[in-house]
Amino acid sequence: MNSIVTQRFIKCHDKLREENRVRSSRQFALSLDYLPQSLSEILKGRRDVTIELIRKAVEVYKLNPVYLYTGEGPPFMTEGGNQDVRILTVVTNAQDQELIVHVPSAAQGAYVQELGNPQFIQNLPHFLLPEYRYQAGTIRSFDVTGDAMEPTLFEGDKLVCQYVEPGHWETGIRENHIHVVVTRADVLVRRVANNLREKKQLRIFSDNDYYNEQILPLADIRELWVLKTRISPYMGAPSHPVRKVREDIKEVKQALGQQNQLIHNLLERIDKLSPDRS
Repeated sequence: MNSIVTQRFIKCHDKLREENRVRSSRQFALSLDYLPQSLSEILKGRRDVTIELIRKAVEVYKLNPVYLYTGEGPPFMTEGGNQDVRILTVVTNAQDQELIVHVPSAAQGAYVQELGNPQFIQNLPHFLLPEYRYQAGTIRSFDVTGDAMEPTLFEGDKLVCQYVEPGHWETGIRENHIHVVVTRADVLVRRVANNLREKKQLRIFSDNDYYNEQILPLADIRELWVLKTRISPYMGAPSHPVRKVREDIKEVKQALGQQNQLIHNLLERIDKLSPDRS
């Protein structure tokens, strides 16, 4: 069954045909540089609309993304309206596969300012992972900066995340799961408690107790990405934190064993020297 966003996209397509703004579904697809056969699969309910197709439809036919993602407002944008609406830019290869765009730490400050600049997004590093789960939906990766998520995540880790569409924020956010939250000022890696439906805000908090939780109003949130996979640099076995803890525990056990043996020997000597010993 189509997602609700795809269903609304189909309604917009049908309205364009009813108003004779497009002559046919084939013309609609070709005007968006999209395969007519693939559009036919969408219209028949066999696949969901892609973010890239929505982006092109917004540019060419002024589909209202607020309507597509939330069901609010008119299906099409009016002149001068919806100036703050932005469609996610994606990068594809020659085979029309969507690539994973990586946002390194050095680019995160610019990222929040250039979200609406397709050229900036296309110039960021991008790559492809072989597993299907990294090719379904829009995937992006982010560098971890700072120590806010220690001991779970460390600076230099790379987080492979899936895009959470704005229309799914109220119900699709995984409670207390790690997300990348892009605000109007920063890129934050935090756990999320969802209060959007009741209070139109997110509560975000760190795994590092030094940092206080924050309240983010809905108006400050620009993108949400849910963590799928962490890629960590290999630091060598001796410095691995889990191995180090195990080695420390082993040393403590050995020390306790030696102390117990000393106490046992001492008690035996005292027992031998005791005048009450028969």
